[in-house]
Amino acid sequence: MRTIYMDYNATTPIREEVKAAVIEDLAVYGNASSMHEAGRQARAKVEEARQRVGELLGVSGRMVVFTSGGSESNNTVFNTARILASDRRGLPLESGRRGFITSAIEHPCILNSAKYLESLGFNVTFLPVDGAGKIRMEELKKALTGETLLVSVMMANNEIGTIQDIGEIAALAKAAGAYVHTDAVQAVGKIPVNAAELGVDYLTMSAHKIYGLKGVGALYVREKAPLYPLIHGGHQENGLRAGTYNNTGIIGFGKAAELAKQELSAGGKTMGELRDRLRDGLLERIPGIKINGHEKDVLPNTLNVSFPGAEGEAILLSMDLAGIQASTGSACASGSLEPSHVLLATGAGPELAHGSIRFSLGRESTAADIDYTLETLPPIIKRLRSMSTLNAAPPAKPA
Repeated sequence: MRTIYMDYNATTPIREEVKAAVIEDLAVYGNASSMHEAGRQARAKVEEARQRVGELLGVSGRMVVFTSGGSESNNTVFNTARILASDRRGLPLESGRRGFITSAIEHPCILNSAKYLESLGFNVTFLPVDGAGKIRMEELKKALTGETLLVSVMMANNEIGTIQDIGEIAALAKAAGAYVHTDAVQAVGKIPVNAAELGVDYLTMSAHKIYGLKGVGALYVREKAPLYPLIHGGHQENGLRAGTYNNTGIIGFGKAAELAKQELSAGGKTMGELRDRLRDGLLERIPGIKINGHEKDVLPNTLNVSFPGAEGEAILLSMDLAGIQASTGSACASGSLEPSHVLLATGAGPELAHGSIRFSLGRESTAADIDYTLETLPPIIKRLRSMSTLNAAPPAKPA
């Protein structure tokens, strides 16, 4: 049975070129913080990787701080803002900036960080989105006040692929005197991302979303933007992130970033064509489905579809038995039975949210994969709909 991987937004396979770079690095065993020859060799490779990551973001490598991944990078930003907004006891300042703004469709590591700050007494606004998942700009303008310290909005949603107008959001926030952060984990490597041009203070990315290794990420920090370490210890990363350098992960990250920059334009075009082929084919073959997310401002690789009358988990398991690997939403929420908070925020009801599948394509996806999926999925949906209690006739009223 063939296997078709359509869950690239959850993670990507490690590229062969990245594997080769990592294997070569295994011989460089020195600690990158050591001053002897082995340490200097390791440090040189780390700094080369830092420069490659910076180039992918359109900035100098000296603005890149390596972390363990997107969640740590995001938490570092929120921790920094919490410190800036706290008194010596760690409580919200009685006066001054202590307000936070984010969106209702963020990744769980942002939402839960914001909810934690709210539990401590900070003012947190969760901006609503429209039916396509776009931030309502008028709501942002109303939420921005002299108390707003940080605005954090993801660049591209991991479930529905909707791309936000980060440049416009950043301009509004900066005009109000706030710092701006964007979680760009899903955007980097799929669409052009220039951190300097966006006007943000902080930007998050992760290696395993661009065919690198898991367990390594990066945080862009604009020059002179404040940053307090989340992890205390040694002097690594100029005192901003303690811990022995993950040489292997960082070097693989650098190689992945280099390749992503080279292939960005062509890769995005190919994935967009495959995504459209899948979308159009599903609309033609399966009645009553709904495409979630923005029609135009959407990641070229991401397609989120609701199948009314069929339950998402049943669809997913049936697809898996047929060799098609996709997702019902964010991989970080796969242990939850709750409907997608993203789809609920767009106005989709619980039934549509429970019956949604996220297809996310990548550099190894092919037209043959799409065609096989279009042949395989319609009978699955037909069978599940015929069995579903959602489609059962209501009980007859007593005479």
